[in-house]
Amino acid sequence: MSDTPALTASINQFRDNYNKRIIEIQLTNNTPNPVTVLDAELDSALFSSGISWHTPADGTVLPPKQPKSLPAHLPEPRCIDGSIGTGTGSSSGDAPPTVRVSTRPDGHVSGPLTVEDPFGVLARNNSEMCLDKAVREVAAFQPSPELAVSDDGTTAVVRVLILPGPARGRQEVLTIDRIDGTTLIAEDTAQPWPSGVQVSAGGPPVELRLAIRPARCDPHAVAEDKIGTLLPFHVRAGGRNGVLKIDTGDVLRHRIYDFVTAACGPASRS
Repeated sequence: MSDTPALTASINQFRDNYNKRIIEIQLTNNTPNPVTVLDAELDSALFSSGISWHTPADGTVLPPKQPKSLPAHLPEPRCIDGSIGTGTGSSSGDAPPTVRVSTRPDGHVSGPLTVEDPFGVLARNNSEMCLDKAVREVAAFQPSPELAVSDDGTTAVVRVLILPGPARGRQEVLTIDRIDGTTLIAEDTAQPWPSGVQVSAGGPPVELRLAIRPARCDPHAVAEDKIGTLLPFHVRAGGRNGVLKIDTGDVLRHRIYDFVTAACGPASRS
């Protein structure tokens, strides 16, 4: 008799879901027959409640010997005071994540199954979400939807307004150590991006002006973009540090795409 369980589970995350806080519960049916999944709930010490996927209509069929991805929204993270938001998540002593799966035709519940997380998806999301929470205690990021393109069309300026929240009786400071480029846009070296910026709760708003140029001009740069308009800010706040990815929003995202397409026009045709 085989020791292989009927179902095995792992975690992944598609690149275009990074900022949506959606992960994939990937189930593999190791039996010779199809299995219909009705729901799945993943438990992790890194989150405040279960991470759930529920069936559309009549369930999702898992073909024999094939994995299938079930998208699930992440709940609020469990943040431990004083931990560092570097992507390592909680301590290695935490219990590993498990998942319970309800299947048909008999309504059988499989589990709890130990879940493999080879890419550290849960730890990374916990770290990023806890860092985001610490930053929001101090200030909010508000990218302008406007994009100021230079006269020659080779560079443009993205403006990001940082709005401090109210002071609450203790010194709360957000530090922006540096800002990175992305797969789509890079710093205009003639106009360096700001670094070492400090924003205090209760203080005045701060506007950052980021002069950008295309990071690449191959024909697939815009067509295949998933995360090229998420701006990576290296920040420190509330005893945490890490990379906070600022979503430019739909309007600015498409204006950046138009800018890169136009700026790359001569290069892409050469």
